[in-house]
Amino acid sequence: MEIPPKSPDESEKSPQSKELITSNTGSTLCMSSRSESVWTSTPRSKWDIYHKPIIVVSVGVAIFLFGTVITSLSCFLTENTNAYKMSGPAFLSLGLMLLVCGLVWIPIIRKKQKQRQKSQFLQSLKSFFFNR
Repeated sequence: MEIPPKSPDESEKSPQSKELITSNTGSTLCMSSRSESVWTSTPRSKWDIYHKPIIVVSVGVAIFLFGTVITSLSCFLTENTNAYKMSGPAFLSLGLMLLVCGLVWIPIIRKKQKQRQKSQFLQSLKSFFFNR
């Protein structure tokens, strides 16, 4: 039979295990997260909250209008109609896709804002009752 290895004492621990014990992973995780505004209570302006979906919607509308123009050119011009007929619907679909993605993104952000407000309220209630 084999004898199981003895567990190392405190003085015999490897340097890696000492780093794991003394590391402060919880705070570094919070600091390195992408949604740092969850941890800070600074109010954000409407533009800071909604600027990405507004840009996506604007670009989507511009590409959709460009696709409309290209598609209508295929009806009126007699030269290179194959190129217009192929690229026009592609721009139409790309613009429509970006437009829909941006319009769906806005209610998602609103829902997250409401959840964040509820969470902050519950955290304040919890700290009020448990810190006495």
